[in-house]
Amino acid sequence: MKMSNKFKKTLAVAFLCVLSGQVAMADGVTGINAANTSLRQYVDPIATLCLGIGAVVGLIGGVLVYIKWNSGDKDINKELMGWGGSCLFLVLSAVVIKAFFGV
Repeated sequence: MKMSNKFKKTLAVAFLCVLSGQVAMADGVTGINAANTSLRQYVDPIATLCLGIGAVVGLIGGVLVYIKWNSGDKDINKELMGWGGSCLFLVLSAVVIKAFFGV
């Protein structure tokens, strides 16, 4: 059985397309692994930064709630929930960041 020239060219082009796709996929995996490695280097400092910001926000919020409480303001619960919620969010975001990246 003899193959025509057109069939041979089509077969060669198909083979090259498959081969180039495999090479491109290998380059893509290498790039994703490099990005994963570089992102994992920043997870601990970002989580620590979130915890530090949470501590500062907590201290400022605690002082402001204390001042309002001593001045006799009746709407302390709203203020306390706002500041407490923001501190809780910052602490939990640090935990979620570490858990998301598996560190």
